[in-house]
Amino acid sequence: MLLEHIGTELDLTERHFLVLKKVIEEAPIGILKLAEVTGMQSHKVRYSLRVLEQANLIKPSAQGAVPGEAVPKFLEEFEREFEKINEKLSRIREIEASIPR
Repeated sequence: MLLEHIGTELDLTERHFLVLKKVIEEAPIGILKLAEVTGMQSHKVRYSLRVLEQANLIKPSAQGAVPGEAVPKFLEEFEREFEKINEKLSRIREIEASIPR
């Protein structure tokens, strides 16, 4: 289906955001505790941590993950980026609504 890939990406993004939120709230926090508090499998938590670390949104420590240096800027830019996505969705909805049935 045309939208299946987008749905998968949104699910993944939601997962990364939840892990980031828990790291910010409960740092330092390890994989097992993150899996417990998020209800995710530990291999999914581990993948999200890797993605977040590559984006400098978290960093590892001996006690577990802690927020990274890029978090403030990321959160600042989030609203702008999210608004761009919403605008694109609105244009797609308009196109869809104009398709003859």
